[in-house]
Amino acid sequence: PVANATISPSPPAHQVRAGDPITLRCSVRRGSAPVTFTWLRDGRQLAQGPLLHLGHVQVGHSGTYQCVATNRLGQDGHREFRALSPELALTVTPPSLWVTGGVTRVATGVGGSFVFLLLLMAVIRGWRWWHHV
Repeated sequence: PVANATISPSPPAHQVRAGDPITLRCSVRRGSAPVTFTWLRDGRQLAQGPLLHLGHVQVGHSGTYQCVATNRLGQDGHREFRALSPELALTVTPPSLWVTGGVTRVATGVGGSFVFLLLLMAVIRGWRWWHHV
């Protein structure tokens, strides 16, 4: 019978940022072939197979993942054995403006505007001084 189902995330992290590529692998410590794997997210069936490619994750991928490993034994194949993995809580954080450069662009725009205003004030002051002399 199958036993000790486990989930291994790749890369190995429970909290990831939106846009990161994630793949989950389900494996068993023991169990005669053929072993089938069923993926659950928040208790609902999601997919089949030992690998779950989530791709570039978004916040909607957050949830509790489990895999169910199943095999059948006996000459008639009527004895079914199941191993449920421990839960893997996956939290996907939204992209940060600091990470994506949004704040950097805003800061650059504000900084550029400030420098422009300083230069404009210096030119006006210089022009006024030149005309008073």
